[in-house]
Amino acid sequence: MAGRRALHFVFKVGNRFQTTRFYRDVLGMKILRHEEFEEGCKASCNGPYDGKWSKTMVGFGPEDGHFVAELTYNYGIGGYRLGNDFMGITLASSQAVSNARNMEWPLSEVAEGVFETEAPGGYKFYLQNRDLPQSDPVLKVTLAVSDLQKSLNYWSNLLGMKIYEKDEQKQRALLGYADNQCKLELQGIKGTVDHAAAFGRIAFSCPKKELPDIEDLMKRENQKILTPLVSLDTPGKATVQVVILADPDGHEICFVGDEAFRELSKMDPEGSKLLDDSFKPESSESVFFFKKNIEYTS
Repeated sequence: MAGRRALHFVFKVGNRFQTTRFYRDVLGMKILRHEEFEEGCKASCNGPYDGKWSKTMVGFGPEDGHFVAELTYNYGIGGYRLGNDFMGITLASSQAVSNARNMEWPLSEVAEGVFETEAPGGYKFYLQNRDLPQSDPVLKVTLAVSDLQKSLNYWSNLLGMKIYEKDEQKQRALLGYADNQCKLELQGIKGTVDHAAAFGRIAFSCPKKELPDIEDLMKRENQKILTPLVSLDTPGKATVQVVILADPDGHEICFVGDEAFRELSKMDPEGSKLLDDSFKPESSESVFFFKKNIEYTS
C-alpha cells in the first residue's frame, strides 16, 4: 500500500551493556538515538511497566531508509522469559559474520553461508555471509503464526501487505509494503503462539490521515485494538500519533503517522554518548517498581 513502510521491531532487553555490544560491535549497527523516560509509556511502548525506562534505536543507517531495532530497557528488570512468537531477524552482512568470528561470539551455520546467532536475552538472528550494495542489510523479520491462512487474510487483506512468496507445504509466507523494504515472514507452527514476557512489537508508518481509517477498519472487522489512536509526546521532539493493533495470534503492531515520525526519528549525533552515559553506576542505582503478576526472570 503506497506510503506505508516497515520501521522497526521492539525488543525488551535486560542487559543493556551486553545488548549494545552485540548490536554495535557484532552486527555493526549504529546508535541512532537514545532517550530516557521517568515513567511508563501510555501506549505501553516499554511493556506493562510503570517505572523508569529507556529506548535506544540501532540500525545500519537512518530510520528514513532502514529497518532498525528499538531496544527497550526497564530499569530494575534483568531479563524476560521468551516465548515462541519471535523467530528471528535475517540480515545480509559479511562484516557482521566476520565481527562475530573475531569476537568469538557464538555462531552456527544453518545453511550454506547462513549463520545463526543470538543477541543477549536469546533473540535469534540469521546472518547471511554476503553484502547488498546500496540496500538495507535487514531483510526480514520472522514471526510465528498458528493459522497461516488466517494470518494472511489479516496482514494482506486488512493491512494491505503484498504477498511476495507463499509455500503451503512449509507453512510460510513473505509479505511487505515495497520491494526495497524489510519483509515480514510468517511461519506456521503447531499449537499456540506464546508471547511470554519478552513479547515484542513490529512498527510501520503510514500517512497520518490513514490512522483513523485503520482504526475504523479494525473496529468493523472486530479485530483487536490494544491502544486506540493516541498522541505520544517526546520532550523536545515531534508529537506522533499511533494506533496499536494485535493480529490473530496477538502479535503487537504499531502504526504511526509518517510525517511526524520522520521528524521524531532523525539521527541524534549525541545518541551514542547518551547511551554510554546511561551505563554509569549512578544511572542504575535505583530499583523501580513494576506491576505485579508479570512474568520475568532476573
